Amino acid sequence: MKKLVVLTGAGMSAESGISTFRDAGGLWDQYRVEDVATPEGYERDPKTVIEFYNMQRRNLLKAEPNEGHRLLAALERDYDVTIVTQNIDNLHERAGSTHVVHLHGELMKVTSSFQPNNPKYIRTLSPEQPEIHVGDRAADGSQLRPFIVWFGESVPNIEMAAEISSQADIFLIIGTSLNVYPAAGLLAYVPAAADVWLIDPKPVDVHSRRPVHVIQKGASEGMKEFIEKV
Repeated sequence: MKKLVVLTGAGMSAESGISTFRDAGGLWDQYRVEDVATPEGYERDPKTVIEFYNMQRRNLLKAEPNEGHRLLAALERDYDVTIVTQNIDNLHERAGSTHVVHLHGELMKVTSSFQPNNPKYIRTLSPEQPEIHVGDRAADGSQLRPFIVWFGESVPNIEMAAEISSQADIFLIIGTSLNVYPAAGLLAYVPAAADVWLIDPKPVDVHSRRPVHVIQKGASEGMKEFIEKV
């Protein structure tokens, strides 16, 4: 069974109504990165940061996986599929994908402020109780914080993602500008013999001289074309 490795970014979930950060009208137009997505912003004003992610969770719970998510999940019948995602939503899992590596954390999880990557302190919030508040404590006594990799923090799963990418027979990139490192560097680990595909409605610079099959469409329409061609 061929190994299909899929790298997904914000464009994967855009059709589900999850606001992209970088596009016009995206979240960065409404919030400063430094305020809600850095350790310094959290230290300065934990209440604002905690409320910001409470709001994101409420939005996520209203969203549904789109056809692109479902088509990816269905490919597990014919391929050994691993998804490496820059997204913090759980739409891949809700669509039925069983091997998902989250590079930037998971929105529905919270963790310790002291030891954010210690599995002992990571817990999943329920759809019934998706919010945390100032004063809610992790098991080590620290304030519960979102289980998100903020700008300036290390990306714990990047080595695992590089190892997975190095085993790809087919490497598929969906809905990412390839401007956010270290995720954008994963293509460098993909074997020379592997086929590389890119689905994105906008032109993307892959920063590589290797041949790339480009499908200039959104996630759902692009996935239909990819399945036809592969």
